[in-house]
Amino acid sequence: MQKTAMIVGTGPGLGYSLAEHFGKKGFRVILTARREDALKKYQEELKGKGIEAFTAPADAADGFQLESTIRNAVEQFGMPDVLIYNVGITTLDADTHIDADTLVERYSVDVAGAYRCIQILDTPEFARKNGALLVTGGGLALHPHYDYLPLSMDKAALRAMVYAMYPVLQEKGIFLGLVTIMGGIAPGTDFAPERIAEAYWDLYQERNQCEVQFGSKTEG
Repeated sequence: MQKTAMIVGTGPGLGYSLAEHFGKKGFRVILTARREDALKKYQEELKGKGIEAFTAPADAADGFQLESTIRNAVEQFGMPDVLIYNVGITTLDADTHIDADTLVERYSVDVAGAYRCIQILDTPEFARKNGALLVTGGGLALHPHYDYLPLSMDKAALRAMVYAMYPVLQEKGIFLGLVTIMGGIAPGTDFAPERIAEAYWDLYQERNQCEVQFGSKTEG
C-alpha cells in the first residue's frame, strides 16, 4: 500500500524539497500551506516529476482550520505515515517593536501549531502504522539572537517540547524527531534545501535519535 507524507508548511524552499524527496521515495504527498494558488503550482510541478501530490490549504496560525484540514486529509487519504511540521515565522525583527502580544502570536504558529499536529495524530491508529512526526528546528534554539528574538524563543521551546515528548510517544510506537538547521537555508550552498531534505529522510528511516543538527560542526 502506498505511503503518505503530509507537509505542513510547503513553500518554495525546504517544504517543496521535502515533498519532492519523499515523493521520489514512493510516497503520496499532501501539501499544506496558506496559499492555495502556490500549492497548485507545486502540485503540478511534482506531478510532472511523476509524484502523486494533493493540496490541503490551511493557515497554521488558525488552530481550528489546521485541525480541520488534517482531519479532512485523514478522512480522504487515510492516516498518514509521516507528518512534517515545517512552519516558522523567520522575520528579521531588528527594527521591529516586539511586544508581548507579538510573542504570543508567533508562538501560536512556531510552537503551538506543531503541538496541535502531534495531539491530532497521537492515536492508536497512527501508532499501528509506526507513524512519524518530524519538526523543523533551528540553530537559534542553541544560539539565540536579539534580532530574531521571537524565533529564538520559539525554536528553543520547540526543541524542549520534542525532547520532552519523544520518550512518551516512543512508548506508544510513534516517532517524534527534530531536524535542527544550524544555518540559513540557501540554494547552491551546504544548506541547500534538497540536502536538508535528505536529513529528514534519514531521520525518518533510522529513528534512532530525536534530534539531528544539520550543519553542526560535530555532525557525523
